[in-house]
Amino acid sequence: QVQLVESGGGLVQAGGSLSLSCAASGSIFRIVAMGWYRQAPGTDRELVATVNAGGGINYADSVKGRFTISRDNALNTVYLQMNSLKPEDTAVYYCNAYIYSDPRSWSDYWGQGTQVSVSS
Repeated sequence: QVQLVESGGGLVQAGGSLSLSCAASGSIFRIVAMGWYRQAPGTDRELVATVNAGGGINYADSVKGRFTISRDNALNTVYLQMNSLKPEDTAVYYCNAYIYSDPRSWSDYWGQGTQVSVSS
């Protein structure tokens, strides 16, 4: 089994910064990609940023230039540095990872979610 444990988040004023981290542990053969999604009340979960094993990065247009995703392959950890936060960034942020637990079996895993609140 694989677990994703998130940390970070909290409450910040608009224009401030927060950072999130997510560590994967358990039966891990290879991590294909890790990333962050978010869900505000009454909305669908949406992609924030992803990074694949080759270092390829994808950002939602709404966070480009403000958020930075990074990954430590040795620690199986993904980070999200969030700068210039806006009230519309308020949401529960979820870590996501595509992980092979053996050479042929892979699954899509989610963290428990962490609240990010930005006050105006």
